[in-house]
Amino acid sequence: MDTPITHWRAPLLWRAAQLAARGLVALVGRLEVSGDVPDDLRHGPLVLAANHISPFDPVVLTAACQVRGIRPRIMATGGLFRAPVIGSLMRRAGHIRVDRGTSSVHHSLETAAGAVAGGSVVLVYPEGRIGLDPGMWPERGKTGAARLAFASGAAVVPVAQWGCHEVLPYRAPRGMLRGVARAVRRRPVIRVRFGPPVLLRDLHPGTPGAARRATDRIIDAITDELVPLRPDEPDRPRHVDPGRPTETTRMHRRRPPR
Repeated sequence: MDTPITHWRAPLLWRAAQLAARGLVALVGRLEVSGDVPDDLRHGPLVLAANHISPFDPVVLTAACQVRGIRPRIMATGGLFRAPVIGSLMRRAGHIRVDRGTSSVHHSLETAAGAVAGGSVVLVYPEGRIGLDPGMWPERGKTGAARLAFASGAAVVPVAQWGCHEVLPYRAPRGMLRGVARAVRRRPVIRVRFGPPVLLRDLHPGTPGAARRATDRIIDAITDELVPLRPDEPDRPRHVDPGRPTETTRMHRRRPPR
């Protein structure tokens, strides 16, 4: 007989933060959320995999998840956890620290896999950084999200977002006040779209290259969901951040549209 899963219950602090995020996004733009997460996955175990285009992404995704009744635990850079006040709040809210570029980074994956297996929804950025693709399309991902899915056995739901790059510049906090003031005045549309789960069942973790193939499928799925969010910006974004560098070394070769 299968043991029922005890779903992780988000602390009151995190639930209040999600409501605050919705209010904050409403101040600087117009949030539109489309797509959904299947009812049997909404409360976990689940991996949400999102594209990363702006320092404002976590706030937008927090708000969008609140709209859909999802309480994700976010895998976030260790710098946030080292901050005096924010770090304490991140830990108390149940988020997961990732120290990129260090020997301890694999511990983050183990912690996240344990959280997902324990009934949590965990939000990850498969690109591992704010993407630097010249067209702001998802770039070639790291394999962490795929390995997390393999280790936990959880489904992966792709999440695409567009518009938050018009709120905070890449180099925030530099230029942050100017960016926020412009957003308050122009109120850009900020779109988030949840897609159907990514099919990974045919891939076996022990097979060479399986994590790479799974990662490419996840990035393809995020890209598929991003296409309808930017129909009039198929190649390059209208809003160009002069402080955002571009890089082509990690460009993802997109499959033909489905």
